[in-house]
Amino acid sequence: MIAAVDQRSTPVSVVGAKRDYISHSAITTYQQCPLRYRFKYVDGLPERFVSSNLIFGGAIHSALEFHFTELLYGNEPPTQDLLLDVFQDAWRGRSEDCEDIRFGKGEDHTSLSALADRMLTTFRENPASASDDTVIGIEEELRGELIPGVPDLLARIDLLTTTSDALVITDFKTARSRWSQNQAENSSSQLLLYSELARRLLPDREVRLRFLVLTKTKTPTVEAFDVKVNRRRSHRTVQVVKHTWQAIQAGHFYPAPSPMNCPSCPYRSECNA
Repeated sequence: MIAAVDQRSTPVSVVGAKRDYISHSAITTYQQCPLRYRFKYVDGLPERFVSSNLIFGGAIHSALEFHFTELLYGNEPPTQDLLLDVFQDAWRGRSEDCEDIRFGKGEDHTSLSALADRMLTTFRENPASASDDTVIGIEEELRGELIPGVPDLLARIDLLTTTSDALVITDFKTARSRWSQNQAENSSSQLLLYSELARRLLPDREVRLRFLVLTKTKTPTVEAFDVKVNRRRSHRTVQVVKHTWQAIQAGHFYPAPSPMNCPSCPYRSECNA
């Protein structure tokens, strides 16, 4: 594994108003609902239930991570059965502490296992599973200051590879339907932030950004989407993080009712109270 951008000897606080780092997921949580951010990151309240989509996506992610780790070590790509074993182990590990797992309509562990089988089969048959890029990092953790006065950004990069002239950051996504290039561009804020840290690793190389999207459709698809590194958009994304953090520090926590987010929120009882 490669070295992190910046090393810290002190432990990282996971919960609390005085966190010594920020993450893209925390910033996104605040943008979706400031009160949910407070319940999760400031008050540290336990989640009353977890969506099966989160467990499923994490387990698929673990299988992909295992696949590319084997390539990193110079081994042959793992078999389908081995990838399914990794998926099931990850499912058990992520669900054993969850008393209430909320499945979608018509879903259960059996149906999702069958879906994982189809998705991983499609992945293994896709050229993206045997990229010519050199794998240098899996679940690579980078940390560094992007904005003076704002805590370090903590980034976890799914897949870090190199070509002869570029450093490539790839983020794994599972989706209900196929993405478009426009959707990939609109979802690029996380990768743009990560690119600001990654360019410090190999400053003489171009940084390229990519999504690898696996669909949870009856007939799964696997598609790679390259996202342009636009300096103006990167600057805007950094400024959005800056102002979001200022709002968090100022204690602006309020509910943001949404028909998209509220039904799946694990803090509905606390919010209603």
